[in-house]
Amino acid sequence: MRKLGIDYGEARVGIAITDELGITVQGLETIHHNNNDKILLQRLEEILKKYDVDTIVIGIPINMNGTKSERVEITEKFIHKLKCKFNNIKIEEIDERLTTVAAHKTMNFLDVNKRKKKNIVDTISAVYILETYMNKIRNNKL
Repeated sequence: MRKLGIDYGEARVGIAITDELGITVQGLETIHHNNNDKILLQRLEEILKKYDVDTIVIGIPINMNGTKSERVEITEKFIHKLKCKFNNIKIEEIDERLTTVAAHKTMNFLDVNKRKKKNIVDTISAVYILETYMNKIRNNKL
């Protein structure tokens, strides 16, 4: 069974996925939905059918001081939609602080073209979100 990572944003959503054994995480795609969750939910349904996903991990954009931002409320509403539509799949939330910063650092290190950065930053952030979750699972099993 695979795990799916989501970096949820207004216009774009980054998607990452584990391999079947849950050893590696790779970026899958960036979904451009322009604030239309129906488009996003439809694409997620296609992805979930293609891959054998048992858990969706979504990043919660908590402020650096630990308080909830307006984006947290929007993300929580989307999580509710996920739970309603995909009620047979476990939905996990994870603190996503600094994942976008880490994604930008990675792209700078790899010297990614500025025009390409906008299209892949959310997918790289989703990878960091899912890796954080997978590391928590591994550490709790030890």
